[in-house]
Amino acid sequence: MTARAAMPRHISRLAALTVAVVFAPFSAAHSSAQDAATAKPAVSTSPHTSASVVQRVTLRTWVAKSGLDIPWDVAVLPNGAWLVTERDRKRILIRRPNGSSRVLVDNPAGFINAGETGLMSIVRDPRVSKNGRFYTCAGFRSRGRNDVRVHAWRLNAARTHVRRVDTLLAGIQMTSGRHGGCRLRFDGKGRLYVGTGDAAVGSNPQNLRSLNGKVLRLNRFTGRPATGNPFVNSPYRKKRFIVTYGHRNVQGLAFRPRSVMWSVEHGTYRDDEVNRLRNGGNYGWNPVPGYNESRPMTDYGLPGRQHGARWSSGDPTIATSGAVWVRGTDWGRYQGTLAVCALGGERLLFMKFSTAGKLMWVATPPALRGTYGRLRSVSQTANRDLLVTTSNGGGTDKIVRVRPH
Repeated sequence: MTARAAMPRHISRLAALTVAVVFAPFSAAHSSAQDAATAKPAVSTSPHTSASVVQRVTLRTWVAKSGLDIPWDVAVLPNGAWLVTERDRKRILIRRPNGSSRVLVDNPAGFINAGETGLMSIVRDPRVSKNGRFYTCAGFRSRGRNDVRVHAWRLNAARTHVRRVDTLLAGIQMTSGRHGGCRLRFDGKGRLYVGTGDAAVGSNPQNLRSLNGKVLRLNRFTGRPATGNPFVNSPYRKKRFIVTYGHRNVQGLAFRPRSVMWSVEHGTYRDDEVNRLRNGGNYGWNPVPGYNESRPMTDYGLPGRQHGARWSSGDPTIATSGAVWVRGTDWGRYQGTLAVCALGGERLLFMKFSTAGKLMWVATPPALRGTYGRLRSVSQTANRDLLVTTSNGGGTDKIVRVRPH
């Protein structure tokens, strides 16, 4: 393990909080039999916890970067620097290990923001130390038409300048900017996943010729559909990229080590979801006719097989967003949990799943509940701290560093 970053000395910038973390055990999210189209999974229908199991956990939180505006995502570089996207400003910043910052990209040509869409996710290449590459997902305007695109970029060796080197994927539909997705993450084989929104078009999630309401997978160098995609031999180009479909608005992706990719998405007025992704799986969102948001997030009346959520918020939603699988023994009971941000719920949830994907409990530390407002994304540093971004707008946003102690 690398040496820990120095703790800020000024107590005004540091909140050292000993919190009573409450764990709530739940019944199985669903069994293999419940994956069938005729069975509805038994999931948690509330984000709240009960007092059945209590453990003392000390967390230290402090503001590591302020003055941001909707910092949508953070990519941690091997040298300890962070790449940060600001959605509406359409900027990419680098925050160096010494705390200084530099704007690398500022309102690049063609990039647009509207509604929930702008310069959104960022992820570093698995071999960024050698090739300097990273990737973004953003709203784009070309020849009078808007869409969402995945771009490849390259950092110079000094980490002072970047250039855009390729458009890996275009044609993800963008309408008003509502339900624009868009989260990027890698699996253990170096394949790039793209979580998209349905663009508030009811037919998109179940339409296998649309890139919207899907989780896509592509080769990070060529932009072609990745090896192993379930529809890679389809005569329809867009279908070849699809890994899963039937999604409303994918906000989080997190690869579970030695396992599979998981997704987090926004529900309507009910049922935010955490899903374990299966090749070719249908996750059941089908808001037709029109765009009918009274439809269930997983419609078991659809033909074939639908996969139910491993966790669901119930009613009301809390607007779950970014997620990461927590690594490091210093995290104690949190080690191996899925940390999930909530925008409307203004909290960070730690969800414990069995190796088979069964939900065991959910913890909501008071230190990260309502303290910083809306929480958008969560990443983990080399020394196992968590970086949590806020999403309050108006230039008031922060990156909060969280450390077990």
